[in-house]
Amino acid sequence: MTLQQEIVGNAMQMVVVSLQPGQTVYCEAGKFLFKTTDVAMETRLTGPSGGSGQQSSGGGMGGMLRQAMGTAMQVGQRALAGESMAFQYFTARGGEGTVGFAGVLPGEMRALELDGTRAWFAEKDAFVAAESTVDFGIAFQGGRTGMKGGEGFVLEKFTGRGTVIIAGAGNFIDLDPADFGGRIEVDTGCVVAFEEGIRYGVQRVGGLDRQGLMNAVFGGEGLSLATLEGSGRVILQSLTIESLANALRKSQGGDKQGPTGGLFSTNAG
Repeated sequence: MTLQQEIVGNAMQMVVVSLQPGQTVYCEAGKFLFKTTDVAMETRLTGPSGGSGQQSSGGGMGGMLRQAMGTAMQVGQRALAGESMAFQYFTARGGEGTVGFAGVLPGEMRALELDGTRAWFAEKDAFVAAESTVDFGIAFQGGRTGMKGGEGFVLEKFTGRGTVIIAGAGNFIDLDPADFGGRIEVDTGCVVAFEEGIRYGVQRVGGLDRQGLMNAVFGGEGLSLATLEGSGRVILQSLTIESLANALRKSQGGDKQGPTGGLFSTNAG
């Protein structure tokens, strides 16, 4: 059944989910806001793909060992990615129920509908909640892309069918690289999510010449830009975590970026 949800608010949005009897939604630990009494809450270390479907794959000590190893692998991947180690599951018992969720930064939320044909990829911490029919996973990027990209070595990956809700900072804009010659270049911290089929990479800002060095030192972007190529939906955000952190430090008299930004910034994040 389709997940009934409504995104409300403006500068700091939240999503209110209406659950039918027996329907389950799960979230990353720390994204839950409220629930009605007809909704039961359970915390697990496994995502939906590590739930009952794997538990029935074998019996006895061997099945228990495989289940434990699968759980440990999931938890290890999420810990390496800097994600929450647990999920919270909410199921309507005995009647309809309501659950509220939100992201952790001031900004927008978006409900993505998966039909089973295309996966979605998102930056770390973008995931808020999803139907139990949607699988949450970690996609490890290549070494060069991972080290230079604003998402680090990993992206969140969503597969299956159903609704997944993501959040970001500032306002969102939806683009398709195919509408701009097949390629767009953006600040690495502005990428929120993109459909499978979009090729994500990182390129140097200019060459090792005078203008390239000016871009890196004074342009505020450092040495790299994210590249998104192909045809498909891309969601970008107007506010980056780094710029928000710098603004907060500056307002407290502890600006670490200096007047030029770029390579002169001492911000490690």
